[in-house]
Amino acid sequence: MSLRHSLVALAITAYLSNAYAGFAEGFAAYDKGDFKTALSEWQPLAEQGNALAQSNLGYMYGNGQGVPQDYKEAVKWYRLAAEQGETSAQYDLGYAYSNGYGVAQDYKEAVKWYHLAAEQGNAGAQFNLGIMYSNGEGVTQDYKEAVKWYHLAAEQGDASAQSNLGYMYGNGQGVPQDYKEAVKWYRLAAEQGNASAQVNLGLRYYDGQGVPQDYKEAVKWYRLAAEQGNAGAQSNLGIMYGNGQGVPQDNKEAYAWFSVAAANGYADAVKGRDIAANKLTPDQLAKGQALAKVYFNTYQPK
Repeated sequence: MSLRHSLVALAITAYLSNAYAGFAEGFAAYDKGDFKTALSEWQPLAEQGNALAQSNLGYMYGNGQGVPQDYKEAVKWYRLAAEQGETSAQYDLGYAYSNGYGVAQDYKEAVKWYHLAAEQGNAGAQFNLGIMYSNGEGVTQDYKEAVKWYHLAAEQGDASAQSNLGYMYGNGQGVPQDYKEAVKWYRLAAEQGNASAQVNLGLRYYDGQGVPQDYKEAVKWYRLAAEQGNAGAQSNLGIMYGNGQGVPQDNKEAYAWFSVAAANGYADAVKGRDIAANKLTPDQLAKGQALAKVYFNTYQPK
């Protein structure tokens, strides 16, 4: 959960109690990008034990807003707020332990704090807890438990959780394999712009799993992901152009997309690039290289 999400509700609360005097002023300053003023308003509240101010102070130290970035100081404030039950701070503290920011990396401790936040309905914590169960980090690997937490986050509209839930249904991990259900969740995430879900939805249309086979629809979703810099989608788009599936056959386009995918680290695209290059005249190859340069500069990973 971002700082702003935390503050929207808190600014209203600020008017209801003297205990929050200065909180609204801090919010207004933060909203304008005046981090030093926000810090000066929230610091006294945090030192008086205000959990919301403590959480926001932790966020500012963690992101170097108004102060030099200091993960240890961020963790200090997150912990004070988290121990009072502040859900955003619990999430952020879990994230710090998961990634070793300001503390020694400790997956079990991360799981502990994610659990506390997730049980309060924090979608980010629910998603991350699903990741921990899926990967067996800090807990025994348990796909059913992972699905449980992905579901809770996905139902709140979390696109990453929706994408992962689609993957679980598509691969029968923690649930019976169900391509239609996989497509449902991939689509929800893809429509929110999640590149991983877009490429996976494209694959479902390509293979005709959970939906009628439709190469044009596959190309549509591959392109959306490719334009976000997803190297796998860029390679798949190269395949579609090379084979003339869902688009007119075009070796120059195939070469360009394979080249971009390869440049973005997708090793499997190298072979496709070389095959496409062998089908081009020197003039066509030069045009394909120019097109690849444009695509590479335009469609970098986000």
